[in-house]
Amino acid sequence: MMNKPLLAACAALVLFASPIHADDRSALAEAIEEYLEFTEYGSSVILPEQIPAEDWTNILVIDARDAAQFEADHIPGATNIEWRQVVAQRDEIPRDQPVVIYCNTGSLSAQAGFALRLLGWDNVRILQDGLVGWKAKGGFEANQRAIEAAEEAGAS
Repeated sequence: MMNKPLLAACAALVLFASPIHADDRSALAEAIEEYLEFTEYGSSVILPEQIPAEDWTNILVIDARDAAQFEADHIPGATNIEWRQVVAQRDEIPRDQPVVIYCNTGSLSAQAGFALRLLGWDNVRILQDGLVGWKAKGGFEANQRAIEAAEEAGAS
């Protein structure tokens, strides 16, 4: 036999956890709409090759993967805040310095970054292609590699 208070709590949770409907004009829906209308394409994304090696020390790097993935491998110097927790832990994220957030490929960190940007953290960028892309492009040396490749291409 099902516990009635538990059943009522579950029903309330389902009702209150419903997604916003398209015709909802709540403040949240309006904030999302405004953000999407006025944000520039690519303004919230950064490529590993855009960050000079010496600039990494000035950036708060957030690994948005779970603790086990972070423990197994991460960008040196990164702080682990799981993507689901970035809003709850937003007081730990500065607004006055660059912040780069990543996951394995960029999809989960994009969700976390989108939430933070909606809340006013305009300094947050998503690391394009995540940890996988960062490693493939040379990690901290991605910027130097890209410069050298461009110079070689220009010399040809």
